[in-house]
Amino acid sequence: MAATATWRYRGDPEAEQPAVLVRFSNGRLQRPDAMRFTVYRNRDAAHPRKKHRRILVSETERLSYVGNNFGSGVPKCNSLCRYFIGVLDKDSGQMEVYNAEIFNMQPLLSDNLLPDDTKEYQNKSYREKMDLCIEAFGTSKQKRALNSRRMNAVGNDILNTAVTKAAANIIDAKGVTALIQDVAQDDVQNISVFLPPCNEDADKPENVYKFEDILSSAEYEALRVPAAVFVNITPEEITKKTEDKSHCSFVLEELKFLPDDEKRRDHKARCLWFLDTLIKFSYLKVIKKKHPMGPECPHIISRKLMKNFTSLTYNNGSVQNLVSASMKAKITAYVIALALHINNFQTNLTILQNDMKLQESRMMDIAKAMRLKVSKPKGLLGLENDQNHKLGTLSLPLPVQKASGNQQKRRKMN
Repeated sequence: MAATATWRYRGDPEAEQPAVLVRFSNGRLQRPDAMRFTVYRNRDAAHPRKKHRRILVSETERLSYVGNNFGSGVPKCNSLCRYFIGVLDKDSGQMEVYNAEIFNMQPLLSDNLLPDDTKEYQNKSYREKMDLCIEAFGTSKQKRALNSRRMNAVGNDILNTAVTKAAANIIDAKGVTALIQDVAQDDVQNISVFLPPCNEDADKPENVYKFEDILSSAEYEALRVPAAVFVNITPEEITKKTEDKSHCSFVLEELKFLPDDEKRRDHKARCLWFLDTLIKFSYLKVIKKKHPMGPECPHIISRKLMKNFTSLTYNNGSVQNLVSASMKAKITAYVIALALHINNFQTNLTILQNDMKLQESRMMDIAKAMRLKVSKPKGLLGLENDQNHKLGTLSLPLPVQKASGNQQKRRKMN
């Protein structure tokens, strides 16, 4: 025969104080008997609402936890439901049922238990807030790394003094001229990190910077639809686009010389569309939209731009995609590589420089890092002041990589 029990409702276990039920938002208790709880009541016992307000505080050896039954952090189900707790006497089969109230306990990372006193915490940097989280909830490995970083930290004043003294000693020992040459070589090496993959053993110019390393087959196929506007473009439309400046100068100039062959025309149109998108993408600073280049840009191309040509940064506790100076240098290198494939491995660097809104010295550094031969055009038609333009040519064998010889930049450093 099944056991039976009867229950009796007893109301509040104490006067106007329901039984307290707690749950912890960040874990499960291993030793409930080691917890210490304190309940704070509102002093205004005459106010119909405030008299029911309670703050529950729990302390452990590591952290303090706090929960309350009022304010924005309280689950909405608390006001829509009633909770009860029953205590069963197994011998008599009698269950005493009492009113209960649930408190959601949150860890308190500040020594001050007042919920409104969070100004000091809000003023902490993202790094400091992360360190507090690691101290409270981090793994052993994370805590060891945090302790190691703090132990190795050097005061800014001491570091600045040491660097200044060391720099003075190096300048005295090595001389300014030698240091300038070292800086120039470092500039080239830093730029080289962001170049497309370079095959120095290539037997043909088209194999130095392979087209597949610029656009994969899937990305190339995705460009068929948006590039159709270039495939079928008319001279009148080119003139209108030139007046509107809706595309970069390099693309507008190349659209005038699309091949008649259908396959070659489609190939060049796809390359020009992607090159124009790369240049427009370089104008952005902080990427706030999921599809920054608009709905007409294929998803696979948007993903390529975000993944390969932006860097992650933290601002006000959120992660943002940023087109930094180094990422703009990378975009420039890929634009040059694509322009070389479009123009039979000789392209006008000055037009690309103007489209990318770069200084000439920066453009020349990137071109030389890509092992291009830089020269002036001889009687190049269609350009004003053609002697001021620079051509970049990719030819074999590749020239030896040298430091930049921009003397104007060096004088500024002096």
